[in-house]
Amino acid sequence: MDKGYIDFERLFELNNKNAFFITRAKKNLKSKRVYSHDVHKFCNIKYDQTVKLTGLKTIILYPIHIREIKFIDKENDKELIFLTNNFSLTSEIISNLYKDRWKIELFFKWIKQNLRIKSFYGTTENAVKTQIWIAISIYVLIAIIKKKLKITESLYTILQILSINIFSKNYINQLLNFNTNTYETTSDSNQLVLF
Repeated sequence: MDKGYIDFERLFELNNKNAFFITRAKKNLKSKRVYSHDVHKFCNIKYDQTVKLTGLKTIILYPIHIREIKFIDKENDKELIFLTNNFSLTSEIISNLYKDRWKIELFFKWIKQNLRIKSFYGTTENAVKTQIWIAISIYVLIAIIKKKLKITESLYTILQILSINIFSKNYINQLLNFNTNTYETTSDSNQLVLF
């Protein structure tokens, strides 16, 4: 979880439901060290401690011990403090799990930008998964069409064209071929020519 969403009452509820969390601590977090865990000398972990929260509200909202890990991000020249209720994983794995959380954030950002899912039609887990899989399948199919037909337009433009012409009886390559006239008349003797 992001540090902007720290809610110790909610974190304590997660802990009581046997779920574990990893979040970043805010700079003004007050805690008292109870125990120091061993850390490797050559890794980016400065310390790994079991602490008791000592803030006026936090001691009431989260009354049990919590694990505090200080990670040195050498790439961005930052120090990050992680809080977790998981005492079995190594501090390196905890820091890597938090880092991997950004991959999930980027995936959801990609979904919003590319799949154009503005709202879900259903609220069940199956309905949400189904809608996402359908949207990903359409995206992949359009990407394959773009590659096969060597179209230079963006996937967004192609999706717009196809959504406008969803019920037309034109061939896809006619709709997406920007160099030719898509309204060419065909030699069908049963059709009248309007233009």
